[in-house]
Amino acid sequence: MLLEKIEALRAQIKELKADNSEAIEALRIKYLSKKGEVTALFNEFRNVPNEQKREFGQRLNELKTLATEKINSLKEKSQASEAQANKIDITRPAFPSEIGTRHPISTVRKEIIDIFSRLGFTLADGPEVEDDLHVFTSLNFAADHPARDMQDTFFINNDPNDVTRNIVLRSHTSSVQSRVMKTTQPPIRIICPGRVYRNEAITARAHCFFHQIEGLYIDKNVSFADLKQVLLYFAKELFGPETKIRLRPSYFPFTEPSAEMDVSCMLCGGEGCGFCKHTGWVEILGCGMVDPNVLELCGIDSKVYTGYAFGVGVERITNLKYMVKDLRMFSENDVRFLKEFEHVH
Repeated sequence: MLLEKIEALRAQIKELKADNSEAIEALRIKYLSKKGEVTALFNEFRNVPNEQKREFGQRLNELKTLATEKINSLKEKSQASEAQANKIDITRPAFPSEIGTRHPISTVRKEIIDIFSRLGFTLADGPEVEDDLHVFTSLNFAADHPARDMQDTFFINNDPNDVTRNIVLRSHTSSVQSRVMKTTQPPIRIICPGRVYRNEAITARAHCFFHQIEGLYIDKNVSFADLKQVLLYFAKELFGPETKIRLRPSYFPFTEPSAEMDVSCMLCGGEGCGFCKHTGWVEILGCGMVDPNVLELCGIDSKVYTGYAFGVGVERITNLKYMVKDLRMFSENDVRFLKEFEHVH
């Protein structure tokens, strides 16, 4: 009879399960405490005949060992599980995890690129650390042009006796245009987005670095009328179908004739307000026909080909679209400022 109780209890103990310390302690009390079921069998051992005590004693000891090991095993698993649950993973991202958003400069840059891409312009890129040849000389800048002065350009290497040896941080992405013209024969239709640098004091209206997107189209029989139509399309796509443009004569070393383009004020619709200084117009870019000297310097026959170029300041356009009054906000990474553009696509 005692042997049957031992075997029945052994089967129970093998199947024991518990997943927390309270349940495991209850099992220990049930089987191994002074009033537990295993202890009760030891109390019955005194009634076993002497010739059977050796066998029954061995069976009881095995049962007690099994119960002890089973409960200890359950305790170890529970403790390991609780430790894992309470473990702090210092590599885990903070919670709640906030979703980022596209920077306003990146948003406007992409919008401008998309507009010109629909017109067949392809992207071209070049180095930000450039030589004098591509930044100035190939673009028809005179040797004594003010842009070559230390107060206007960041020089990495400045040789006053030989400007061709100068290395600078590019002051415009036109350097990419000169690189493309030197290595590619027309037709050429490119836009060159990128960061540029100028030696200016950092204020609400100016910065030592900013972003440009410059465009270039060279082919046979390209005219100023072609340039005007492209810029009109660009303005209407960017600011709305009611937008008007006007071109004012200007001067740039690399274009002739040159012009600056204004758009009708997006706040007052051209009626005149404080934003447009009561003129009804806001200047957004410079443009013109590529100077024949530039074509020749870059190895393109100016008697066969003509072209136009334009340059857009991305910060300028972003200011107009989102009314950002301080240029420094674009580079300070103030989260409060960036959150204002969470819903801008």
